[in-house]
Amino acid sequence: MTVPSLLFLDLLNVAGRRWSWDEANLHALAEALHALGFDVGEVELGTVAAWVARGLTAYDAAYVALAETRDVMLISDDDQILEVAASISSPLASVR
Repeated sequence: MTVPSLLFLDLLNVAGRRWSWDEANLHALAEALHALGFDVGEVELGTVAAWVARGLTAYDAAYVALAETRDVMLISDDDQILEVAASISSPLASVR
């Protein structure tokens, strides 16, 4: 599975800020994420900029740009991504 490096920051942010995990649990999460062995891909800022110009946040645009660059479908639960990038995104509900 290909992911932008931003995914790890997003997950740590949710665990730390929304779920109030302590430092030990956040370190354990970081190690577990690293151990999963994701294919981490970086995207060109110009590609991200093109998606931002269409209305996505730069963070969401990074996911869309990576999917576009790798020519893969992006699975998302984000309504704006699904609307703006309809040709390369699919709802999470459709893969459950």
